Amino acid sequence: MQLQDFGFGTQIRKSPYFDATVRWGAQGFSVYNHMYIPRDFGDPEQNFWNLVNDAILCDVAVERQVEITGPDAAKFTQMLTPRDLSTMAVGQCKYVLITNAEGGILNDPILLKLGENHFWLSLADSDILLWAQGVAVHSGLDVTITEPDVSPLQLQGPKSGEIMQELFGEEIMDLRYYWFIEAELDGIPLIVSRTGWSSELGYEIYLRDSTYGDALWERIMAVGMPMGLKPGHTSTIRRIEGGMLSYHADADISTNPFELGFDRLVNLDMEADFIGKFALQRIRDIGVARKQVGLIIDGEPMSGPNTAFWTINHQGETVGKVTSAVYSPRLKKNIALAMVAVEAAELGTDLEILTHTGETTATVVEKPFFDPRKQIAATGAAIDAQATA
Repeated sequence: MQLQDFGFGTQIRKSPYFDATVRWGAQGFSVYNHMYIPRDFGDPEQNFWNLVNDAILCDVAVERQVEITGPDAAKFTQMLTPRDLSTMAVGQCKYVLITNAEGGILNDPILLKLGENHFWLSLADSDILLWAQGVAVHSGLDVTITEPDVSPLQLQGPKSGEIMQELFGEEIMDLRYYWFIEAELDGIPLIVSRTGWSSELGYEIYLRDSTYGDALWERIMAVGMPMGLKPGHTSTIRRIEGGMLSYHADADISTNPFELGFDRLVNLDMEADFIGKFALQRIRDIGVARKQVGLIIDGEPMSGPNTAFWTINHQGETVGKVTSAVYSPRLKKNIALAMVAVEAAELGTDLEILTHTGETTATVVEKPFFDPRKQIAATGAAIDAQATA
């Protein structure tokens, strides 16, 4: 069977797994880092249940890598982020923020340390390759900054460990949360990490040669299908349950780490300099005027996620916006992440929301909404939905 060509031209890139995802039922795509990302394999609620009950395989090649090498790579990488990297080991991953001179967030990637002076930034949706190359120009540091031929897949869900064991052997079970190893599968060069954008047990499989994209996808599906593996897409429901950020939605260049409660990712007392250090010291000392909160939104179950920022009012005043909202079939509630003025951020505060269908009410609650200690992702432990609802 000949597949009809799909796309809007060569300026939006296709991943090495693109044709495979179409064969396996991808019905819709979004654009992320100038690439197509599958966003529709049918019912998004079924995709959620596939993820939390079994496992899904997701094409996330859009998580482009910025590779930083050279004699000054470690010093340069520290310049980009307020998180202290001085104790980071080779083989370790860290969730980091990339900040500008005003302390605004430009990206929230996973950093992988491949060598003492060899790093990858596994990106969210913004052009950090250009930012890093620009910063390097007048830095006086000896670094090379490129985009390597690297394309990640995410294998996520409670069955992902069993599938990985079948693929790579029992030793893969020794891989710790937020660590990675170099590996091969049928001669295909890979890096495998215990990370993912799902808040579930999971792995990211970084393909290091795009010519093997189709073969890698088919190999994983062939092994995983008898264990319940389904092709899928990153779940909006699950990531909001887990309080995970979506860049451009929940954070952007005008958002600072303290507004998001990310104090742990900002080490202002370390000796090393980084971009935004003075601005973030000032913000810390003055305090923030707004904060990210979790909301339970009243009303009938939402039919899908919000596609616009919804205005939030409190006592007749506009106090913020809903950034990400969705119905959780597990919690049986409409849940949302929002940015609101600090005076409206206390737990239990009642708010009014202007949605696309009209006005409704909401209450500020703790976030994440499910498994707040990330026990599932870190250990694979089962969590009772009723206990965390």
